[in-house]
Amino acid sequence: MSSVARLPRRIYRGAEITQTPNMIEDYHFSSVYQPILSPTHRKMVGYEALVRVERNGETISPFELFEQAEEHNQATKLDRHLLQLHLDNFAVSSEPVWLFLNINPGTCIHPDAPLEKLALQCQSSGIEPEKVVLELVETASDNPTALLEFIQKAKAHGFQVAIDDFGMGDSNFERLWRINPLIVKLDRSLLVNAENNSRARMLLESLVKMIRESGSLVLLEGIENSTQAHIALQTEADLLQGFLFARPTSLQDHEAKVTEQTLKQIISDSSESSAQDIRDQESYFRLLRFEILEACHSLSRELAFSTACNRLLDLDGVKRCFLLDPQGIQQGNLARANPDIHRGKFNPLLHSAGAQWAHREYFRNALNRPQHINSCRPYVGLPDAKRTVTLSTMLPGQHVLCVDIHPDEVLEGKLEFPATL
Repeated sequence: MSSVARLPRRIYRGAEITQTPNMIEDYHFSSVYQPILSPTHRKMVGYEALVRVERNGETISPFELFEQAEEHNQATKLDRHLLQLHLDNFAVSSEPVWLFLNINPGTCIHPDAPLEKLALQCQSSGIEPEKVVLELVETASDNPTALLEFIQKAKAHGFQVAIDDFGMGDSNFERLWRINPLIVKLDRSLLVNAENNSRARMLLESLVKMIRESGSLVLLEGIENSTQAHIALQTEADLLQGFLFARPTSLQDHEAKVTEQTLKQIISDSSESSAQDIRDQESYFRLLRFEILEACHSLSRELAFSTACNRLLDLDGVKRCFLLDPQGIQQGNLARANPDIHRGKFNPLLHSAGAQWAHREYFRNALNRPQHINSCRPYVGLPDAKRTVTLSTMLPGQHVLCVDIHPDEVLEGKLEFPATL
């Protein structure tokens, strides 16, 4: 890929002549490498090659570099030059790890960019294609057919393929399944949002699970603090990357043992945090179970429904209680923790006496496990359109006591209900 036709050096605009810079000759490039780690193996398994750029002693950002390259129609030529640079600098390392190389989409579809040249570059640098992971942005190409063809040829040559920045822009699961990459790198914004929003964290966990079940490894990048690391570890992502573990450096300056020791310490700290979360949840569930059983006892003594549920409704996250008959029909209206919360707001779903809930999971759970306090999967509750978990248990006479909880309001949204309390 290093053998290309030289681009024109001059642009004619009427009588004016402007000099087109030769970016490869006019800029100074160096390679730095950021470690990629496996939390399961507790060791480093790869490096992502990144470029550092200077011109006349002044640092230039990679974004600005490629912006200028696109402006002067030199992006493909520059990309090839950097690939060779990264391969040559990586060749000095004997570590059994992957080398992640970012590929400009234009390079993939350029008519003078056969993969044979890249394979030859690897060969000349003493690196087998199997050690090279080509990172491509799945949404960045104007020619997705050509990009897909490039990917299939890359795999045939032995290269591994990773999709970069998935979850950004118009990322598409159909394209992801067609590409079938070894690794999917999730856009850092997903992790940042998960740090600040419990629902975003759940969506991230679901996305990681879905991608892993589809047959690809998941890499979470941009991890910069312990909270983000804890979230990343909880998602069970396969690979991790970020400043918290190590900053990009030259291979000569990087100490793998130090990075791996940092990873082990972060895993240990996260495990302790997870253990504390479990203890807090168990304490909450014990109290919740006690108050539900107390409410059941009060109802069996024929106390008024609202009176029987008073203490239960005082617990964090508990919003509503209601009673169903053996056919799943609601008996009376809701007992609510905040009876005035909907005052002045129109909601035709709020008063639900006589509603039929036999089709709901929580009603079926109570019928199937009558001796337990059962949890259903989270869903959107009709009275307030918020994420809800309903606990249900069978009372004497085949009636079912139901308790609605907003889990996002308890323990910073970390609450995960077991099937039964």
